[in-house]
Amino acid sequence: MRLPSIPLVAGLALAIACAPAPAREPVHALVVPASGVPGVTDAQLDPAFWVARMGADADRVLLDANAIAAANARMQATDPSLYDLSALPASVTKAQANEWITDLSSRPSKPLYDEQHRAIPAATIDGLVDALALDKLADAPLTWALVVQRASLRTFPSNLRAFTSDDDTDIDRFQESGVFPGTPVAIVHTSRDGQWAFVVSQRYRAWIERKFLATGPRDNVLAYATKSPYRLVTGAKIRTVYTPELPKASEVLLEMGTRLPLADAKPDVPVNGQHPYTSHIVSLPIRGDDGTLQLAPALVPKIADTQAAPLPLTRANIVRQGFKFLGERYGWGHDYGDRDCSGFVSEVYASLGILLPRNTSDQARSPALRKTRFDDTSTRAQRDTAVAALDVGDLVYIPGHVMMVIGRIDGQPYVIHDTNGGSILGPDGKRFSLHLNAVSVTPLLPLMYDQDHRYVDRMTSVVRVAAAPN
Repeated sequence: MRLPSIPLVAGLALAIACAPAPAREPVHALVVPASGVPGVTDAQLDPAFWVARMGADADRVLLDANAIAAANARMQATDPSLYDLSALPASVTKAQANEWITDLSSRPSKPLYDEQHRAIPAATIDGLVDALALDKLADAPLTWALVVQRASLRTFPSNLRAFTSDDDTDIDRFQESGVFPGTPVAIVHTSRDGQWAFVVSQRYRAWIERKFLATGPRDNVLAYATKSPYRLVTGAKIRTVYTPELPKASEVLLEMGTRLPLADAKPDVPVNGQHPYTSHIVSLPIRGDDGTLQLAPALVPKIADTQAAPLPLTRANIVRQGFKFLGERYGWGHDYGDRDCSGFVSEVYASLGILLPRNTSDQARSPALRKTRFDDTSTRAQRDTAVAALDVGDLVYIPGHVMMVIGRIDGQPYVIHDTNGGSILGPDGKRFSLHLNAVSVTPLLPLMYDQDHRYVDRMTSVVRVAAAPN
């Protein structure tokens, strides 16, 4: 997520039956186990615990494939945070390119610090701005490419990490997002040193190192993302089979929601030195020595967590998919090879065939999603009513954070979320940090936004993905 002015999860807190609860949702005293995380036992860290509580409703299909396709088409057509690559013109004007780049890569207005906790000098910032090479912009044709490895999308054409305080080394303000192998992009501009490209992908515009891109004809690039048959990664992370014969296709990291078409290959002919009968033969994009796109056969073990189509959109599958990330470290903007809160929920839903915007603010206000909005005029009763109606899979948003509902215990809603926070109210009524910093399970109602406000007091939106928009 990219919210430079709002710290992600500004003080996640758990109150042990201290904060007043909604009248319709009684809060029972929460047991504090040895972990110190109130209300969460080891049994609750197993998705089977939550699926069992759903009863016969667990495997009911919420939206079928046709309804999901219609929802995705509506999302692509109406959500302003998404880009329809197929609708982009053959060329981009100098003015349009300048607008896109400067909208993202504006000069920082506040002090920033590096990984060694030192203030980043003005001269360094000057260098980042110069690297944009805005003076080189011109009306020019778009270049097309596929991403060949998991890669970071950056605010500036640089891997310099930047933090808003001298004691932070987690929230890199120049880290925007991540993209996975097979993602199509349109290249708009190149950095002054030629090592970075400013690209437009379906869900983001940002800078990426050119070494992670393989350029090819527009039609070939766009066709790759929709080609069938294919394998969809439904595990948290898998890798292609190791092969010394073709290192570029060896042990390539593939993450939940990544879609790879099957290669047109014979099932009885070795692939990269290995018989393929125990694997799926996928068509993997690789970068040639000249930077151009090549498609190479690669093997994905049949025991790896992939499917020939998205998983059915059921409450049970929503929970099971979310728990596949349980314990993964929080990674702002897909940093650390992991993901943040909005990346987490969007990749869970991608494995179920659902397209969501990348960032929390865009997800929370998307015109294509059914939602209940809240603002400073919303009453406590309105918020309580929304909490009482929460169902499995619903997404609960506060400024800079999103949580996914997984069920209830004694009327208490529980959520799974990727959070860099974690604090509770101690016996003295003051907060101290749990440092969760991972995909975690917590009760919702006692979560505190700050010393005096619960999360539910600061909700901006509740989104029900498996429903028609309102």
